[in-house]
Amino acid sequence: MYVPRPFVADADAIQELLTHRGAADLITMTSEGLIATPLPFEYDATAGDHDVLIGHMARANPQWRTAVVGEAMAIVHGPDAYITPSWYPTKAEHHRVVPTWNYVVAHVYGELVVHDDPHWTRQQIRRLTDRHEAENPDPWSMDEAPAEFIESQLRAVVGVELVINRIEAKLKLSQNQPAHNVDGVITSLQTRGRDGDNAVAAAVRTHNRPRG
Repeated sequence: MYVPRPFVADADAIQELLTHRGAADLITMTSEGLIATPLPFEYDATAGDHDVLIGHMARANPQWRTAVVGEAMAIVHGPDAYITPSWYPTKAEHHRVVPTWNYVVAHVYGELVVHDDPHWTRQQIRRLTDRHEAENPDPWSMDEAPAEFIESQLRAVVGVELVINRIEAKLKLSQNQPAHNVDGVITSLQTRGRDGDNAVAAAVRTHNRPRG
């Protein structure tokens, strides 16, 4: 991934993205070409020598059976938003401005390990579910469902684990703009209020702090 210097993500930003995003696009090579599946994932930095992304997919999905041994990739998307040049005070000064798109993304590379093991998959799904249900006032638990129903659901999925060997991440958040343009982006995103705009505004503010 092309990452100009202003948009390089440091280790803390990468950790934040992987920890707090709940899904990724898993991409693998097969004998018939590339295949991709959007999947719920959880980042685990305590798994051993390498950090991992752990998840599961439908047993009927051919991706886990057909992936060629070698490197796989997961694309983890953060917030994104269209940025109009009308938000830049410099537009009124010289008009040398163009539209752009602000976004946060990580390309996570590693070895794909398949866990065709109901115990492993049960633990992964319980952990993932408990994490997201913790935000609800009345959290649902796997234990509430009939045991035979859960067993049938587990037979229909397989676990997947991406053992990470490198990460390329990019934070394109107006860091190449002067401070007054950055302020215009933050204020206008908050005013526009589309889905995700507040998250992008917060990210722009966070990653432009040294510029005041």
